[in-house]
Amino acid sequence: MKSKEILRGVIHPWYCDAFGHMNVRWYAHFFDDAAFHIWPVYWGSHQKMQSNFGIHTVTARAATDFLVELVAGDLIRVDCVLTRLGGKSSTFLERIIHIDTGVVHATYEVTEVFFDPQTRRAAPMPEEIRTALEPFLETPSS
Repeated sequence: MKSKEILRGVIHPWYCDAFGHMNVRWYAHFFDDAAFHIWPVYWGSHQKMQSNFGIHTVTARAATDFLVELVAGDLIRVDCVLTRLGGKSSTFLERIIHIDTGVVHATYEVTEVFFDPQTRRAAPMPEEIRTALEPFLETPSS
C-alpha cells in the first residue's frame, strides 16, 4: 500500500465514554484533523492551491468504519492512501493505526472536490495536481 502518514495522536481519558472506549466524536476529530494534512503531504497547501489556481478542496463525502475500540493511553497514527482520481475530485482512505500493535482501529473514506470559491461550484482538477497524484494512486492490483 502506498500510504503516507498524515497525523499522530494519543487517546486521552476525556475522549472516552461511559463504556471506557473512545467515543465516536473523537474518531471524527482525528480523521478531520488528518484530512487537513492530505494536500501538504501529497501536493501542496491549500494556500498554494489558491495562489496557483484560484481553487481549493472541500470534503464532499466522508464514511467511517469502526473496527476495534481504542482506550485511554493508546498511541495512534493516521495514514492515508489515494484510491481514486476523478475529473473534479479525488478519494482517499485514511486509517487509524495503533502505534504498538499495528492494528487498524477505524477507516475513513473521504472524497475531496476541487472547488472554485468565486463561482461556489466544483472545478476541474488542475493537471499539475493530477500529475503529482498519479504515482500515489492505489490500484486493485497494487
